[in-house]
Amino acid sequence: MRNINIKELATAVFDIEAKSINQLKGRLDRQFEAAVDCLDCCKGRIVVCGMGKSGLVGKKIAATFSSIGQPAMFLHPSEAIHGDLGMLMSGDCFLSISNSGETDELLQLIPHVERLELQHICMVGNINSTLAKHSNYVLNVGVEEEASSLQAVPMASTIVAMAMGDALAAVLIQLRSFQSEDFARLHPGGSLGRKLITSV
Repeated sequence: MRNINIKELATAVFDIEAKSINQLKGRLDRQFEAAVDCLDCCKGRIVVCGMGKSGLVGKKIAATFSSIGQPAMFLHPSEAIHGDLGMLMSGDCFLSISNSGETDELLQLIPHVERLELQHICMVGNINSTLAKHSNYVLNVGVEEEASSLQAVPMASTIVAMAMGDALAAVLIQLRSFQSEDFARLHPGGSLGRKLITSV
C-alpha cells in the first residue's frame, strides 16, 4: 500500500516550477534586451546547442524560432566536435544552454565559436560559470530547487530554460510584426495548418 500522498507531491511540482518561472521576471534586465537585439539582427541562423536535457530544451527552442520565420537549427555538442562544426557559419548567432555552465562538450566549442566571431548568448544556471564568462550575453535561468526530492533530476531548471526561450521568441514576434498569415505559410500541414489557412 502506498505511503505517499500522490496529489500533494504533484501539486508541489507545479508550485516549485511556477515559482521558478515567476522568478524570471526579475531577471529581465539589459542583458535580456541586448540578447533580443542580437537575435533580431542575426543575419544567419540561430544555432542552439545543449547537452542532455538542455539539448532537448534546445531542440524545442530552435523549432520555435523556425516556426516564426527565423532560420534556426539545433547542433548537438558531441556531434559538433566530431565533424558537425562545419555547420557553423559566419553571421550565425550561437545560443548555448547549460544549467551548470561547465558542460565539457559545450566548453570545447567555445574556441570555434570565438574563431568565427559569432555572437554568443548563453542560458545558464550559474552566471559565474566558464560558459557565462565566454559569452556575449548571459541569461540567468538558475533555480533554487528542482521539483523533486531527487535534486539531481532536471525539472524546474528545464522548464525555466524553455520559458526563457519562449520569451525571446515572443518578443521577436512583436518586433517583426509576425502575423497569423505568416505563421500559416510556415504551417500548411495538420489540423493547425488547416485551421490557419481556413481562417486566413
